[in-house]
Amino acid sequence: MCCFLVPLAQAITTTAIRKSNPAPQSRLGRHLPDLEKMLWGGTLMLIVDHIINGELTWRFPFFTALESAGGGGIMLKEMLTVGVPMSLVLTGAWMIFAVLKESRSLRKTF
Repeated sequence: MCCFLVPLAQAITTTAIRKSNPAPQSRLGRHLPDLEKMLWGGTLMLIVDHIINGELTWRFPFFTALESAGGGGIMLKEMLTVGVPMSLVLTGAWMIFAVLKESRSLRKTF
């Protein structure tokens, strides 16, 4: 229904952080564009999936869950139980990727 809102918020925040600091000093910061691409790509795919499944429409209120009473609670529950874990797993995978990429580049310098 709306699980894509959590990675979307994270993608917007990541983009804002990257644009406010174009030359990151930290090792993970250098790989922030990779996280940004993963988040935007995943969000786009989830939006397409939700449109195909009829959970997201082109007319207000856009989310089919909001058409019934208590739909806001259902959306919030899905965001907390699906969206947050999905974003945490994606960020964890990015961190592993960034650390491996950093260690590989450090080995090449020696």
